[in-house]
Amino acid sequence: MARPFPLDPYMSKGFEPIRMECDYANLIVEGEVPADLNGSFYRIGPNPQFAPRGNYNPLNGDGMVHAFHLRNGLVSYRNRWVRTQQWNLERAAGRSLFGSPHNPAESDSSVAGMTTDGVANTHLVWHAKRLLALEEGHAPIELDPSSLETIGPWSFNNRLPRNMTAHPKIDPESGEMLFFANFPTGRLTCDLAFYVANADGILVRSQIITGPFPTLVHDFVVTRDFVIFAICPVTLSIKRAMKGDPLIAWEPERGTHVAVIPRAGNAEDVRWFAGAPCMVWHLMNAFNDGDHIVVDVCQQHAPVFPFADGSPTDHEQAKQHLTRWRFDFAKSSEFATERLSDVVCEYPRCDERRAGLSYRHGYVACEGGPGTGDVFHRGIGHFDHSTGLMRVYSAGPRCAVAEPVFVPRQGSSKEGDGYLLTNIFDEDRNASHLAIFDAQNIEQGPIARALLDHRVPVGFHATWRPTDASP
Repeated sequence: MARPFPLDPYMSKGFEPIRMECDYANLIVEGEVPADLNGSFYRIGPNPQFAPRGNYNPLNGDGMVHAFHLRNGLVSYRNRWVRTQQWNLERAAGRSLFGSPHNPAESDSSVAGMTTDGVANTHLVWHAKRLLALEEGHAPIELDPSSLETIGPWSFNNRLPRNMTAHPKIDPESGEMLFFANFPTGRLTCDLAFYVANADGILVRSQIITGPFPTLVHDFVVTRDFVIFAICPVTLSIKRAMKGDPLIAWEPERGTHVAVIPRAGNAEDVRWFAGAPCMVWHLMNAFNDGDHIVVDVCQQHAPVFPFADGSPTDHEQAKQHLTRWRFDFAKSSEFATERLSDVVCEYPRCDERRAGLSYRHGYVACEGGPGTGDVFHRGIGHFDHSTGLMRVYSAGPRCAVAEPVFVPRQGSSKEGDGYLLTNIFDEDRNASHLAIFDAQNIEQGPIARALLDHRVPVGFHATWRPTDASP
């Protein structure tokens, strides 16, 4: 028998799961959806279909995709769970079967020792005419972009050995998709696997980069000429866990190490730079600047993980700020840092037509998040790298705002000329809406809201597919 969901901060209010799949042919819209905003906005996040067997971690929740299809000023909606092996087994049983990956003893005896294709709950990417649902520990799962039907795991014609990152990068000039895998063998080693798939989705490059210690690497960046990995001192150790100490720990004495690899070279050509200890989960963009490389990140002084001896870190240090890293190839093996804004922020994005290139406009979720005492973000920000100013739209203390995604205005090639899309959960309505902003004037509020009568549970990431993309 299915059990009720526990009283958990990450299973209540904006995080509370929904129990249904549904379709809306024509959402009620406040304001006016721009006539040239034609395409599909996909949001993904954890939405467990049954109460967890042990302590809940959103990273382990079943993935659900929410699709908002926009065309000629109208908005339709559809949501579907990603039908992973785990989802199918638990749906047939009518209850949760799997414990957390770090505590397999929590799993039901009927699935003991079983490996599955993951939960597919973290991000989505549209590449080579495929919509892929992503999470770090497994291969992507392909979905039909219109119906959201689960097609199944995609391994690049069996060329992907195991897993891939939830944050691949699409080169706007070549159409290549660059991505990596942390712990590519499934063991907690120092290795990262780096891959390149061409514009047709064929895996054309694979290599191993060995870091200084096993760590959590969630995101990376590329420029026209380089690939950059940040190795931060959040370490993983089975030996430590076997002694009763934390599996994942903050070891600031190890410092931060950044690998810079020429895209035209190989792993032997890596150049290492060192810096002060910090943690970064998401990076905004990077570009070459003469003999320098510029990398913009959301940086924490320290994450919420405990120290290696189990003692707690200061949660105030978990606040994230937009920070610029600068690497001087000619003069130094250390990198310099500069805080760009005092606004606490996360989930950085840019106009992806400038990914890997010099750029001006960046976008973040802000006003809340780790270290602030508020698990939700309450606003979105637009950072102008030319003026150094962060302009903010505040949704209010009873609204939770998700990661914003930039969509260019149809026919415009000017960076930042377009729209910013996000989902906002309204606690007073106990429902969410799709909010559409003029990307140049976000502080004026949404120019349109497409209203749902249920929640889009606050999750992780989103992507956009224009209608001129081949289905």
